[in-house]
Order: sequence, then C-alpha cells, then structure tokens
Amino acid sequence: MKLRGDDELERSAIVANCRMNRERELAGSNGYSREIGLDPLDFLRARIPPGRLPAWLDLCCGTGRALIQAARACQAEGMDIEIVGVDLVGMFHRLDPDLKHLRLVEASLRTWHPDRQFDLITCIHGLHYVGDKLVLIARAASWLVEDGLFVANLDLENLKLVDGMAGGRKVVVELRRAGMEYDRRRRLLTCRGRKDVSLPYRYLGADDEAGPNYTGQPAVDSYYQPELGAEPRPR
Repeated sequence: MKLRGDDELERSAIVANCRMNRERELAGSNGYSREIGLDPLDFLRARIPPGRLPAWLDLCCGTGRALIQAARACQAEGMDIEIVGVDLVGMFHRLDPDLKHLRLVEASLRTWHPDRQFDLITCIHGLHYVGDKLVLIARAASWLVEDGLFVANLDLENLKLVDGMAGGRKVVVELRRAGMEYDRRRRLLTCRGRKDVSLPYRYLGADDEAGPNYTGQPAVDSYYQPELGAEPRPR
C-alpha cells in the first residue's frame, strides 16, 4: 500500500467525491438536523450577541446549496449572521446578488485560515475525505469563539496507526482528554468552546483506496505515528 501525500491526495477522484455534500439541503432528509442533530440557524438564533455578528463556518460545504438556503432564510427574517463555506472543489451554486453575509471559498483546508472566529463550525461527512483529519480537528477547535460549538462526522475506522492497526479507540481517548466528546453510535465528534488542542500523533499520509466506510461511499484512511511529548502543532 502506498500512502499519498496531501498534494497527491487532493487530486484524487475519491477526495473530489460529488455524492456526499454536493446537493446537501439545509433541512429535510439530508439536512443538518438529520446528520448532526442540530439546526444551525436555530442554534445561532438563540445566541445572537449584542454588538457582534454571529458566524457559522461550514467545512467541506459542497456546492454551498444549504448555505445559500440559510442566507436566504436569514435575509427573509432580517437576521444578520455571517456564513462562510469552504470546499476544495469550488463547484458552487450561483449566489443571489443581493445575499448579504455569505462567502463561499474554494480552498484546501490544510492551508486555509479564517480571518475571524466562529460561533458554530460544522463539517458534514467532510473528514472522510481529508488526509490529516486530526490536525483539521485541532485547527477547527481553535477557530471557535470561547463558547462556540464544533460538530463533525468522524469514522474511527478511517484512523490507522503506522502498523496498519486500527487507531480510532486510542485517538478517541486523546480527543476526550483534550475536552472533546465522541458519540460512537452516531459517529459524531463535538467540541464545546474554543480549545488549543495538541494530539500526540504524527501524520504519515493517506490511503484513498480504503473503500467505503459506514456511509457506503469510498473514504480515505489516515495513517499516524504515535508520539510522546508532542509539541503543540501550528494553527
């Protein structure tokens, strides 16, 4: 098995998968409430702070369809919320010219960095296609406001150690030690509040021929070398 580096991985047809998030809706059978048990707009409505524009960041947002729907709903309600979506493949739906506070960004999440912190960060099935899943988790946790929320789908079966053995159980111990929560039944990772996370694993590369995970779609296995006394990773 050959592990791919990030540049090669991002050119992979598996990573450019068009089925998981391309046409995701804000609500309904393939909406956010079904996938992560949370309606982003309800969450943000309940916490609009005085004097500050609340913000939602959606990682691996696909075509941005759901975010466009959210921006339209906010505009119809007269509710100001900044919405940012980032995706490696910038095949975004056309934006309404009068939509405010919505940005769709074509970028690699291994290099992209936001210019603000967020009240809510979501990643719906996106981690399945990321090489260094753990560093993205750590970066997202650092992008939250102090009482923000990060929610992402994470399949432990896609986390491997250098010897090819499953690493998910060991990684979950470290994630929980860092203050995060993991629901094994729903395969859902949650971070409540901004955190500076340093996980004792060195990323080695990824296998884009791992086959389907629990979603039924081909996914990427990420390989790590356990480390002792790891230094905090740059954000």
